[in-house]
Amino acid sequence: MLLLNVEGNMPPSTDLLQGTLDLLILRTVAFAPMHGWGIAQRIQQVSEDALQIGQGSLYPALHRLEYKGWIQADWGASENNRKAKYYSLTRTGRKQLEAEVENWERISTAIALVLK
Repeated sequence: MLLLNVEGNMPPSTDLLQGTLDLLILRTVAFAPMHGWGIAQRIQQVSEDALQIGQGSLYPALHRLEYKGWIQADWGASENNRKAKYYSLTRTGRKQLEAEVENWERISTAIALVLK
C-alpha cells in the first residue's frame, strides 16, 4: 500500500492511479541497483516523507515488474552484510520508464486542467 503522509500525520490508505507505484519503482532503480527496502526508503526520502510504500505493495510490484522483464534481480550483500536481492532496470524497462513518464506528464497535465 502506498500511503500519503500529510503534515506528519498518516492518513487512511489512498488509492493511486494504476501504475503509479510501478513508475516510482522504475524511476528509483534507474539510477542504481537497489534492494527492496532501499527502494522504499529512497522513495520516502525523495518525496520528503510524503510517500511511504508498505512491503505488502512493494514486493508484489517488484515481482510483477520482474515478470514483465522491466527489472532484473541479482543477489548481493546489503550494507549490513546480509543477502539481499538487488533490482536493476533492464533495457526494456528503460524504454518502459520513458513511456510511463510521458504518460504521467500527459495525465497530470490533463488533471491540472480539470482542477483549474
